[in-house]
Amino acid sequence: MSKLSQITTPLQQFKGHEAGVTAYVVLPDKRRMVTGTHDKALRLWDLKTGKVLKKMEWHRGRVLRLAVSRDGQLIASGDDIGEVIVWHGETGKLLTQPIKAHTNLITSLCFSPNGTVLATGSFDTTSTLKLWDTKTWQARARGNLIDAGYVRCAQYSPSGELFAIATNHDIQIYNSDTRERVVSFKGHIRINYSLAWTPDGTRLLTGGDGHDPTIREWDTTTWQQVGDHWTGHTSYVNAIAVNPAGTLVASASFDEHVRLWRLSDRQTIVIFKHSLLATCVSFSMDGKYIFSGGGDKIISEWAVPNSKILAITTARNPCIHGDLSTAEELLTQDINTDVNDHTSYAHRSFVMARKHDWDRALRDAINSISIRPSLTGYISKGIALCGKGRIRDARAAFDVASMYTDQDPETIYFLLLIKATALFNADRRDEANLLLKELAAGCPNADTRACHIVEAYLRFQLGIKALDGARYDEAANHFTAAVNCSTFSSKLDIHYMYEDLIVLFGWDLKSLWLTAHQKQCYALLWAGKIQDAVKSYQYIMVSSDENTKADCLGWFNEFKKECSVLCFTNGDAALAANKYDKAIDLYSTAVDLNCASDVVFANRSKAKLGKMLWEDALLDAQKVIQLNPSSHVGYQLTHTALHGMQHYGKAIDAFTIMLSRLDDALEAQMRDLRQQYVSPSEVEDTIRKAVWIELENAPLRLLNTSTGLLCNRTAQMNSFKTSLVYKELLSSTTKHSDLQTEHIKDVVATYFRCVLLSHRWEETEALLHDIQDKDVYELSELGGIVKLQSFCKIARDAGYCWAWMDTCCVDKNSNAELQESINSMFVWYRHSALTIVYLCDVPPSSQPGALARSVWNERGWTFQEFVAPRVVIFYQKDWSLYLGDRSSNHKESPAIMKELEVATGIDAWALISFRPGMSNARQRLQWASSRVTTLQEDIAYSLFGIFGVHLPVIYGEKRQNALGRLLQEIVARSGDVTVLDWIGQPSEFNSCLPAHITSYTTPPRTHPFLSEDQIPTTISLLRKNPAAVDFALKLYDQLDNTSAARFANCRLHLPCMAFRVTEVSLSYGPSQEIQYEVKADGLHDLLITTNEPIVQFSRSRPTQQTFVLVRPWDRSLLELPDFSDLIDDMESEGEFCTPPSSPSDDSPNRSLVKQEVVDQESRALRLLVRLGQPFGAFLLARQRGGEYKRVASDHDIVAQVVEDVTSVRDPMDIRTIEIL
Repeated sequence: MSKLSQITTPLQQFKGHEAGVTAYVVLPDKRRMVTGTHDKALRLWDLKTGKVLKKMEWHRGRVLRLAVSRDGQLIASGDDIGEVIVWHGETGKLLTQPIKAHTNLITSLCFSPNGTVLATGSFDTTSTLKLWDTKTWQARARGNLIDAGYVRCAQYSPSGELFAIATNHDIQIYNSDTRERVVSFKGHIRINYSLAWTPDGTRLLTGGDGHDPTIREWDTTTWQQVGDHWTGHTSYVNAIAVNPAGTLVASASFDEHVRLWRLSDRQTIVIFKHSLLATCVSFSMDGKYIFSGGGDKIISEWAVPNSKILAITTARNPCIHGDLSTAEELLTQDINTDVNDHTSYAHRSFVMARKHDWDRALRDAINSISIRPSLTGYISKGIALCGKGRIRDARAAFDVASMYTDQDPETIYFLLLIKATALFNADRRDEANLLLKELAAGCPNADTRACHIVEAYLRFQLGIKALDGARYDEAANHFTAAVNCSTFSSKLDIHYMYEDLIVLFGWDLKSLWLTAHQKQCYALLWAGKIQDAVKSYQYIMVSSDENTKADCLGWFNEFKKECSVLCFTNGDAALAANKYDKAIDLYSTAVDLNCASDVVFANRSKAKLGKMLWEDALLDAQKVIQLNPSSHVGYQLTHTALHGMQHYGKAIDAFTIMLSRLDDALEAQMRDLRQQYVSPSEVEDTIRKAVWIELENAPLRLLNTSTGLLCNRTAQMNSFKTSLVYKELLSSTTKHSDLQTEHIKDVVATYFRCVLLSHRWEETEALLHDIQDKDVYELSELGGIVKLQSFCKIARDAGYCWAWMDTCCVDKNSNAELQESINSMFVWYRHSALTIVYLCDVPPSSQPGALARSVWNERGWTFQEFVAPRVVIFYQKDWSLYLGDRSSNHKESPAIMKELEVATGIDAWALISFRPGMSNARQRLQWASSRVTTLQEDIAYSLFGIFGVHLPVIYGEKRQNALGRLLQEIVARSGDVTVLDWIGQPSEFNSCLPAHITSYTTPPRTHPFLSEDQIPTTISLLRKNPAAVDFALKLYDQLDNTSAARFANCRLHLPCMAFRVTEVSLSYGPSQEIQYEVKADGLHDLLITTNEPIVQFSRSRPTQQTFVLVRPWDRSLLELPDFSDLIDDMESEGEFCTPPSSPSDDSPNRSLVKQEVVDQESRALRLLVRLGQPFGAFLLARQRGGEYKRVASDHDIVAQVVEDVTSVRDPMDIRTIEIL
């Protein structure tokens, strides 16, 4: 005999009991169930959801028995102290207080079919069975006691006429109306433990104890045993139940088994396995399910094996288990016993079909039909004809089969499923699939689970063929479709629910779920869908029980290994290609498979870093450290992740540990790697140097716009070191190569970007002592404090950390700091990130022109404060933008710059592109000539930066002295004598310098010269005169060797061309201004206008004092090239790339020499021509010590040499004159 099937996994489990389950009943509404347990409580359950609807607590003892009336209105429960309680079947509310029914435990409860009587049984020694009126709940007055001994179980017959009692000694049958005993018989060897009536009342089934663990069947007309004992249990048969159809019997036993029997042949069909002893069992109202409970504290729901069409024959189990030889033998014996057994012929045809013996299968099918046409016979014929390829005949056989279905929809539905399967097996797949689709769509209320299972198995077969043909994508699709069937689950015992399909086609439904998933895993893997393959694998792991996992351990390990290798390889390739998402997915797959090493976690961390998933990357990095703590890699990744999370302190700590791991490494490769990295302390030194270099061009004190505090250099450095910017820089600078980049300088420069204020000082301003050690934002909003606060807020809101305002950021009591501040102020403004100009006298919403009228344009210091910075923004009195201009730089605003050009008289381009230095000194002095300062010395000090000079600041010195020192420095450093071109009163510092800067208000002198077109004509004439050419060359050489002007101890040593004055006589001009007619050697006679008296003299009336008219020597007249520009040009042309060749007459070098000679001659002749033009002359009067002083400086003096300078004997006296 074949081995019986055992089912260990129920369809559903009702959990929540706190002790073993002793009894349960399904209510007639088919929706609810009541259970009783040793925890003294009843529970009302929802059968569909498996949820407890109500917990019913009132018993003082352990609940042992339950009963429900047929109408479902009454529920009775009995416990181990002899008490019975009645409950309302709908609400679960208490209907009675505990009834003391017996003195010992309640062993049986049973309602009469009409619900008027409740019978209770016990181990009472005197009156062990009582009958209770269900209206009064009083014991019946007549015959309410039945002395039956120790009652184990009592049940009314289905009609209610008889009452059966199982006792320790016998089976007793009573007339339920008269209470008279009808019969008693021994029953089992010792204790009769349980009993049950068949629905038609023709049979009584009883169960014995451990000494006789059998079920016996009794004929209720003769009370004789029918057939042999039902054997299989090995311990007490605690409970027996019969299905509503009266064809199946279920029994529960202490042997932990619930057996399902066929009543017709008393054979076990299947065993349902409990984990502990089984105490109660019953069928559902429709007979499709079995409920059982026991010591495991659970009620389990099982599916009753469902033979949809086929009869349950003696060969069914061998067919199910694939023992076709035994099945054939048993069916042949049945046929030999009864040659007209059409059922056995049909079933043997199924066996032959499964053996692919199609001829015998068809012959048996025809024999079955010839004996008796039936549904089974025509099904067997249809299957056999399909196997032989006779599809048309097969369709006809299935059509005829439908005539024997009694038009039962379920039977027809299952028949069509069999037909679809037979057609599929005959390679009519399209037709089979179409039929399945039509069934699914057209029969939504049918058993769709069966349709899905057929569909799943057919797709599984297609997947196998595709897999064998290496069509992996196709195979994956088929297997995926199979496992995605909605009712296809490892927890459903479809093997037993659809045994007809197994009998007919030999399907292995028991392992279909697992096999389909395994095949799906490999198909997906080989199709390159690794993640999907792993998901399928994980689903198997989650859904499988421990036994399945143990059985498949080898397959699990093999698949994980193959899958992991692919994950590693493909993940590394994706990482190398910067396909971070793909790499993460692949490495994660390996991790999910528990096959990940520290390398996998490290690579996944790198991929996550590439995606800037800092926190996820950190978790992987920490895992790397956990798996390989001696490696530097985990700490390196930790550093990068923490850096990305802006946890810079922790990042630096991780980096430091990484360096220590590299220091401890013995491998040469690791030591070489260590040389690439730089320690944090080295980085700090580099940053510190960069900071000091940056601060060299910044004010000494700065306002921190965040804290509102004034900070000196030390405080500025400390603020930087505590900032995230500094920590980020320190954390990100890890290699020696990083120290060589501009990044550090850029970061430092960005952090220390400073905003400077340009403004007109008002009556009250915030001074240093007002804000020292105070938060400027917390100060009272008075006077200059408001200006300071507004300025700082704007700077802060614009993203700048630092601000500077001259009123309060300079210690004016410190001479050294004041000196440095004034001399560095132009540089500070030049290097400012932004200069804000505050126009205190420009009201809000002003129209264009308001800026030009602002007093800010008149102040001395504001000149350099505007031309020095590269970025300037103007704000009105209420700190709104001037003209509403929101551009980032008002120096780039054509409208604003045009307004400033008009206001200052300075070309807009000159304002924008201004550079400090000595070039165009006379013009710069003119630009500043109309500006004023509060302190007279500041008119000079405010120009230090304009000319790029550093001079001592000496407050208290005279204005003339301060300006004189500045002009002296300009002349001394540049030799530019144009600064001597002024009209006004001479300075006490030196008579060649003005007493006030306003003397430069007038533009530089311009005298009529020959045009550039006329000069070549004159030169051509001179070239014809060799004497003139020779004179010009000598003069040019003499002037070329003349030193530049210089100052020494306030004395000007002025190189010049001097013309001795021979006569001075008083005269008056047309407007009666005082004029002097002057004659001088080598010059045309001239008139000098001046308010200063001049000594009159002539050759006939000489004077002891000597007067000379001089032309200050301006080396620009030599027209020498700018050699620095020449070098730049030659370098750009590559002149210095080729070594010089040997000199020769026709060499390029000789040509250059020749060209130089020609150029020098031309320059000499051009000089001679220019010297003949009118020029601005100084009148100098010799002093007693031989020095000279400039006189008559209050008007312009214009002189001109005689027309033919070559005809004048010794026409020019070229010398250096010392002037006081």
